[in-house]
Amino acid sequence: MAKKKTPPTSISDPTTAYAKAVVSGEIVAGPHVRNACRRHLDDLRDGKKRGLIWDPAGAARFIGYCRDVLRLNGGQFEGKPFILQPSQAFIAGSLFGWKRTNENGKVVRRFRRAYIEQAKGQGKSPFAGAVGLYCMTADGEAAAEIYAAGKDKAQAFVLFRDSVAMYEQSPKLKRELTPSGGNPVWNLAHIKSRSFFRPISREQAHSGPRPYVALCDEIHEHPNGHTLEMLERGFKFRDQPLLLMITNSGSDRNSVCWAEHQWAVKVAAGTETPDDDFHYVGEVFGTSDECFSYVCALDKDDDPFTDPSCWVKANPLLGVTLKYEYIEGVVAQARDIPSKRNNILRLHFCVWTESDTAWIPRPILERVMVDFDPYEEHAGKPIAAAGLDLSGAKDLTAAAFVVETGTKRITRADGTEADLPTFDLWIEAFTPRDTMDERSKVDHVPYRLWLDQGYINAPEGSRVRYDHVAALFARLNTEHGIGVLAYDNYAFDKFAEELDAYGAGIQTVNHPQGGKKRAAPSPEKVAAAEAAGLPKPLGLWMPGSVAALEELILEERIRLRRSPVLLGALMGVAIETDPLMGNQWFSKKKSTVRIDPAVAAAMAVGAAVDGVVELKPAISPWENPDFKIAVV
Repeated sequence: MAKKKTPPTSISDPTTAYAKAVVSGEIVAGPHVRNACRRHLDDLRDGKKRGLIWDPAGAARFIGYCRDVLRLNGGQFEGKPFILQPSQAFIAGSLFGWKRTNENGKVVRRFRRAYIEQAKGQGKSPFAGAVGLYCMTADGEAAAEIYAAGKDKAQAFVLFRDSVAMYEQSPKLKRELTPSGGNPVWNLAHIKSRSFFRPISREQAHSGPRPYVALCDEIHEHPNGHTLEMLERGFKFRDQPLLLMITNSGSDRNSVCWAEHQWAVKVAAGTETPDDDFHYVGEVFGTSDECFSYVCALDKDDDPFTDPSCWVKANPLLGVTLKYEYIEGVVAQARDIPSKRNNILRLHFCVWTESDTAWIPRPILERVMVDFDPYEEHAGKPIAAAGLDLSGAKDLTAAAFVVETGTKRITRADGTEADLPTFDLWIEAFTPRDTMDERSKVDHVPYRLWLDQGYINAPEGSRVRYDHVAALFARLNTEHGIGVLAYDNYAFDKFAEELDAYGAGIQTVNHPQGGKKRAAPSPEKVAAAEAAGLPKPLGLWMPGSVAALEELILEERIRLRRSPVLLGALMGVAIETDPLMGNQWFSKKKSTVRIDPAVAAAMAVGAAVDGVVELKPAISPWENPDFKIAVV
């Protein structure tokens, strides 16, 4: 009698289960992770047309290897099996489950590059170490070279030490691997397959390695892309190499990490031109089919300082590797110490900040960013003050204009009340059209898109045209009247000549941009003070103007015309502080983006409020005939 065949046991598929849970909203995730999950589900449906193969058994092998072979180290996890959490299983399953047939007819892994960006404490290094150990001992590759790379040798050892610690706690790996070195171990060898796993420095990466897997840690700290490039060049000898990049978010938008981040979110969205909300498109372009991305991020309107429900978007292992109490503590610290806010946003909430030290957080700036047309809404109204930051020949020149709009009652910290003036502010920015596409690549901002959307002016030519800037001032002075123009000395004599050519008689006042020098007060101010019997007035300076702009924003006494040019500049300013006096000012040297619009805005506000802020006593309720005391 023939034996009845046992039906094959179905292989669990945690990768697809996670993707479905994220797309359905059962698991909360950010926009790029949602897109990565939609991409996975789309590829399950349509991938065969492109030669893709989904192999859940391949995914299960790696997940099982972590569980059965590896042990974690440190603290509460010491000696425990490395059981992948759902988000980790999705990443692992994607890397080891998706395959394709190469030109030689061999089935190989689909993804050659993977970019993982998560908040601090999400187990990125142990996960990367597990990938290295698996690919050295269990992936069937002869003479596999596995490298842990960092910005320098010390950082490369951080990831490698996690791998060594897992080796030391694994009975199976203790039998199979041969370590070199004692304190520290600097190489793990798998003699049977002639393979090894070791850290590599930037200098060594230039000596022609032939990696099977390159594990690159903390990409946001890499000074350039040379290490990644040299490691990838060695891939030509391998059928299914893997470059695995793991990182926190960064603050330098001129870095290799920002370039990799930008590519990764485009890959997940399936479009080279994602919108502000990163809606999923699902197209294949360039080499995107060979790239995997898992980029944690908040949604555009999330505020982690007021809404704990969004924390998990940046911290998929929240409650596992990081406790809620810890995140509550760093959020409280960010509220109490504003200078730490940007680093906390970057490290714990995957926010790409424009500088390491925050001036004013984006959610607060968004409250005063308003869509309005100043030339229509304020037609004929006087412009109280303007600020002008003239650039060199090829950069961004910015002008800011301020109109007084009324008053707002403000309660001060001491309980006193005052009716203080309110303002509207907008900017005009100028850049030479002939070079803006080239400079967009360097500055990492979309000058041409901003031009098309009307946010910047780009006259023809390869140099900034001061005559175009002067023409704007002459027109606004005719239509509105400009009370005063605050200027810095740089190149102002050339601009003044162009302004004189238009016959525009605008009162000007000097406004230095540094933090130590104060301008001399204008003769008009001195004369007015003498006539009123007041002390000699002080001139304008940047610490005073920055403080004035900050106060207007925090008290919501100013509306800023919404503009990505202005918002990017305000978010990107780096602050310098006088250690003795505590005065603060914007630093162009330390800022990583063009902050000229922010500088012009501060200058304009400083000139607008100079000598005009008047405290008015609060009206007593007894002066109100309708006031009554309620008897309870």
